[in-house]
Amino acid sequence: MTTRNETDGDLEAVLHAVLRGDGPQPVGRYALDVPAGKWWWSDELFAMHGFVPGEVVPTTELMLAHKHPDDLSRVQGVLAEVTSRGTPFSCTHRIIDAHGRTRTLGVVGQGDLDPGTGAVTRVTGYFMDLTETHGARVREEASAAIRASASHRAAIEQAKGAVMVLYGLSEDEAFALLRDHSSITNEPVRSIAARLIASMADLGGSTATREDLDAFFAPPTPTLPPDVRLPTAPLAGSVPRHRGSRRAGHRSRSS
Repeated sequence: MTTRNETDGDLEAVLHAVLRGDGPQPVGRYALDVPAGKWWWSDELFAMHGFVPGEVVPTTELMLAHKHPDDLSRVQGVLAEVTSRGTPFSCTHRIIDAHGRTRTLGVVGQGDLDPGTGAVTRVTGYFMDLTETHGARVREEASAAIRASASHRAAIEQAKGAVMVLYGLSEDEAFALLRDHSSITNEPVRSIAARLIASMADLGGSTATREDLDAFFAPPTPTLPPDVRLPTAPLAGSVPRHRGSRRAGHRSRSS
């Protein structure tokens, strides 16, 4: 059974790609003699932690001292699990190297069991420096969010322009109308703007009229069960409501 501790789902696939030479991430090997508590690090693993190979003696205490405070308890749990049960694992976490730089590492490993006692005798595996990959992913996600935001703003600006022209409203009034309709339909303003632009495109854009906007902004009609009948006269004490009075007022501005 493989234990995954809040890890990226494709960590092992990334490891395999790195070992094939498909990526730029440095890879370091490690081995832990569990009964003796002694670690062996490859040169790459020293470098990941900001040390010259052989500059320090790798120990459990040294390794944990470099873990990011927010990730320390999780890594301790992973280490306790593999050294007690030998369960294969993969996880990602952050470290702070000897120069104070925060790095993102991925690690995979498993324990070897004593055939006679079942005790874990050794843990071996690989560390990967995913800092550059992680940073590129964050930058890509941020760029995508910016592009999406710009697209949403463009749709809203187009919708506002159409409302301003056809209803004769100011920019603030046009946006207020979109926002009010958003509260009625319970959908984001950007979605309403996109639907409005799409509906106007279907009508030919420049041929759209105020009546088309009236139809678009009309409050949704509730769907009643077939056995429910609407009253034919106002209930006693009720006050008639004038549907569309707000938009009628808007239209009067351009009359």
